[in-house]
Amino acid sequence: MKNRIYSTLLMLLAIIYCKANNITKDEAEQANPQTEQFSILTCSPGEEIYSLFGHTSIRYKDSKSGADIVFNYGLFSFSSPNFIWRFIKGETDYMLGITSFQSFCEEYYDRKSPVFEQKLNLDSEETRQLLAVLMNDYKPENRIYRYNFFYNNCTTRAKDRVESIFKDGITYKKDMPELSFRDIVHQFTKGHEWSELGIDLCIASPADKKITKEEMMFAPFYYMDLLEHAYIGDTDKPLAEKAVKIVSPGERDNADNYPSPLLCFILLFIITVAICIIEYKKNRTFWGYDIILFGGTGISGLIIAFLAFFSTHPAVSHNYLLFFMHPIHLIALPFIIYKEIKRKKSYYHMANSVIIIIFFVTLPIIPQQFNHAILFLALSLLTRSMFYTYKFRKNK
Repeated sequence: MKNRIYSTLLMLLAIIYCKANNITKDEAEQANPQTEQFSILTCSPGEEIYSLFGHTSIRYKDSKSGADIVFNYGLFSFSSPNFIWRFIKGETDYMLGITSFQSFCEEYYDRKSPVFEQKLNLDSEETRQLLAVLMNDYKPENRIYRYNFFYNNCTTRAKDRVESIFKDGITYKKDMPELSFRDIVHQFTKGHEWSELGIDLCIASPADKKITKEEMMFAPFYYMDLLEHAYIGDTDKPLAEKAVKIVSPGERDNADNYPSPLLCFILLFIITVAICIIEYKKNRTFWGYDIILFGGTGISGLIIAFLAFFSTHPAVSHNYLLFFMHPIHLIALPFIIYKEIKRKKSYYHMANSVIIIIFFVTLPIIPQQFNHAILFLALSLLTRSMFYTYKFRKNK
């Protein structure tokens, strides 16, 4: 009986203690309201190829001190030594910078790129931790990082820094369709067909594999979308509020005003067929055209081969475009022209015909998506090689 009375008294004391603590905590929060606020800024795409996918930054605002700054992981300089060469090698360095929120908004207003803000639901301790993480990244020895388009860019950096302060992680509850890196790239290069073609030439079969929800968040607007359905750990506490447009510039025409690559390469194929017909009827050889056709393809193939074998960029290896876009065209070009002028048998044209035919036959099972425009280049090369093989046999 005494034990029961003793246990009951302990329970009552515990309840009173907890209530007293709750009151004290509420009073403390009312006396010292949180003045600091973090939010994610998502910027709409620009006109340059490096800005076609948008941008992500982190805003920090303190109403008490008046601080209102933006942590920007997307700073780089074209004037840095050997920028183009380092970019091709996959050794591009980006940097974390800090700018005022007003200057940041003015920049994107001038670009006519809308900016969206999502406030993060962080308590005082989480806010302090995130600020410490960002300030540590801003130290001179930490602010420069090796950029990686799919895995380590301005968006993934912001995402990872926010997630790092939660020991139980973040749960993104929105279901997403099955997509590849190339699928997402094409969504943001729509209307910029030449930029899309250039990217399609560089990224290879790994870019066509289906990716996870987390990998999709390399793209700023995918992160913004999933952030609206993100929860802290396994709780029902949302990580962020819904996106609100805070910069609303005028409308901009985002489409290229040039003939499409598909139209241009179809025209190239028609010209190739026409030249073959003229050569056949007049018994002439327009070897200058092959210098342009095979030489241009060889130069492009040299870049693709370098990316595939030497670059550290992700998703550029195992590029099946090397079936017909390769630097061997440049090495063989003098022999090709010599054989054409002398009207001698060209084993190179025969081999090139066989390889490109194999490419088209196996096209349905090749694990890489090809830009339709570039397939007409392959047809042009095949037409020239088959025509010379046929022409030699006929003359013989």
